[in-house]
Amino acid sequence: MNEDKTKVLVVEDHRMFSDGLRALLATDPDLVVVGEAVTGTEAVRMAAELLPDVVLMDLHLPEVSGIESTRQIVQVSPHIAVLVLTMFDDDESVFAAMRAGARGYLLKDAGRQEILRAVRAVSGGEAIFGPAVAQRVIHYFQSSRGMPGMSVFPQLTDRELEVLDLIAAGMNNNEITRRLGLSPKTVRNHVSNIFMKLQVSDRAQAIVRAREAGLGTKHTPGSREARLNAGGDLG
Repeated sequence: MNEDKTKVLVVEDHRMFSDGLRALLATDPDLVVVGEAVTGTEAVRMAAELLPDVVLMDLHLPEVSGIESTRQIVQVSPHIAVLVLTMFDDDESVFAAMRAGARGYLLKDAGRQEILRAVRAVSGGEAIFGPAVAQRVIHYFQSSRGMPGMSVFPQLTDRELEVLDLIAAGMNNNEITRRLGLSPKTVRNHVSNIFMKLQVSDRAQAIVRAREAGLGTKHTPGSREARLNAGGDLG
């Protein structure tokens, strides 16, 4: 194998699309497909074994999601560039992929030359986004939805950051349920995940961490001091 070529691992569980990607990549003499994975588990294992320069990553995968697969690959091999190629263009998917360490994000309706250009770009250290996704990124960081805690807590999802912001403002779970229109069980799950990811044992510790990061300053609920005594109550 020519060591000068950019090695690509294709992660895609739809065979027809995978075959099309392989054929497309074969048209560029500087690219070579070194493997194909159809599950997230395979993607992580093959990335560690083959050490590709680029992983073309679908998000909807069996066993382990593309987001989690990206996170595991980048943690073990930060030099590997993950380029997401998916049908999902919602904010949560885009920013979850970015936080997981993806260097690029394209939609599956991207043109052939756009895909090839993106593979070459991320392999060279660039960050690349399709036009529609780029507009979402720009709008997100220009809008008030860009929370102070994004860079401090990259392990949290957008929704978990939103919940943590309200926790930092002193809101209890019932108030968060009403504010976000979520079910009590969903809020409890988010709070539990936040505690686990931040490695804190109770609500008071979570509030301290969040306030230090600048969260909780845009809301004015009642007695914040009283709610600091909520401790580890998730209910």
